[in-house]
Amino acid sequence: MMRTSRANRAPARRARLSTPFHLRVFIRALCYIAGFVRVTFLGTGTSHGVPMIGCDCAVCRSQDPRDQRLRPSIFVQCDDGLHVLVDTTPDLRAQALRHDIRRVDAILFTHAHADHIMGLDEVRRFNILSRAAIPIYTDAATTADITRVFRYAFDPDTPKGGGVPQLRMWTIGARFSLGRQEVVPVPIRHGSRGILGFRFGRFAYLTDCNSIPESSFELLDGLDCLVLDALRHKPHPTHFTVAEAVEVARRIGARQTYFTHIAMTCRTRPRAPRSRRVWPWRTMGSSLP
Repeated sequence: MMRTSRANRAPARRARLSTPFHLRVFIRALCYIAGFVRVTFLGTGTSHGVPMIGCDCAVCRSQDPRDQRLRPSIFVQCDDGLHVLVDTTPDLRAQALRHDIRRVDAILFTHAHADHIMGLDEVRRFNILSRAAIPIYTDAATTADITRVFRYAFDPDTPKGGGVPQLRMWTIGARFSLGRQEVVPVPIRHGSRGILGFRFGRFAYLTDCNSIPESSFELLDGLDCLVLDALRHKPHPTHFTVAEAVEVARRIGARQTYFTHIAMTCRTRPRAPRSRRVWPWRTMGSSLP
């Protein structure tokens, strides 16, 4: 777990820096507390996941837990107790069991590609636990895609029983509030398609992007923590490369930046000794020097 840097936390930080690697650190969520939200990274892999089916590369055969990446999603806990899920990946059931997620109060969608929406039916269990429908917040294009793909969930003629997720769709176009938490949609580009990132306080999550409009940079000032797409080193038409992500992260200037949506071509390796002490469990891939 990582926290914002403050003077009164320095002794604890120094003590934890001397802690050796331990598997439980990687198996548990990497969490970041920024202002009034606690963020759990449920997955940081690509649409295929890592390891990929039928791949014998070094990363896919690696036993390092940091090289085992589920599809990308985050779970946000707000200071008023609200629990928010960003995207519902095909791995949602496994992610919820791994991190003991028992309640979801709202779902935000970045876009409607399969690796971000195909776990939506799994929220039936959260409906049962909360005895309530779950609101969904996303843009108009994603609303149309989700209601098409999961038509049965929105068709009043579908037999209900216990097999239909209970959902309420809300189309967003500007900042809005979830409880006491203001959420800022951040327009970004995923190839030719416009999709959304999200900002919660001083934390921002920008997955699946290869460019950021100038107007959106203004929405990213003053961040403590940025999570940014960095697929691989080789150029890709819809995702930032690692080098491109480094440049964008430097421009945004968050105090800390982590990369997500990482392909199997990027392997997590033990860090070489450096003059500056670093956290040894930055499991999301490369971080800025």
